[in-house]
Amino acid sequence: MSIGHTLLGLLEAGPRHGYDLKRSYDERFGHDRPLHYGQVYATLSRLLKNGLVEVDGVTPGDGPDRKRYAITDAGVTDVDDWLAQPERPDVYLHSGLYTKLVIALLTGRSATDVLDRQRAEHLTAMRALTRRKTTGDLADQLVCDHALFHLEADLRFLELTAARLDALTNAVLSAETAPRRPAGTTETAASTTEGRS
Repeated sequence: MSIGHTLLGLLEAGPRHGYDLKRSYDERFGHDRPLHYGQVYATLSRLLKNGLVEVDGVTPGDGPDRKRYAITDAGVTDVDDWLAQPERPDVYLHSGLYTKLVIALLTGRSATDVLDRQRAEHLTAMRALTRRKTTGDLADQLVCDHALFHLEADLRFLELTAARLDALTNAVLSAETAPRRPAGTTETAASTTEGRS
């Protein structure tokens, strides 16, 4: 998620202090990862430098003066552009779980145990999200549904992998025992060399 664009979007409702922006962000998006004040003010400083926000007023306080920020026309255009860009789908072509499975197979450990532990971890997370969903508002329910759908897809992957574990074991171990060609040698060059000997 782009914190800068999110803060800009929140500012479209009207000028706010950094503290108010943090609170609004955390209420709507930061249940699991609330923003640090440093993130908020560093982001606002960058947005100010780029002309996407402006200081709308300054309120004296016990410490440093509190600045109130407002979105500029350039900031509104930036939010428009951001909203018009679809999110890139997460394509997990490099999976930590797949890596663990292959290493378990290569080292003679139980890949089934790796799958079982991961399945238990996913089910625990799904139960927690389901409990949270039942007590949350509509926005929280949608966030939980999004996470649950991803976890369900992971569980399908775990079941599919368990069903194909023998084939994966054979593929991994046969690749490990296959003869290695010298680096930079193509298959054609290697077979030509073998034919001459």
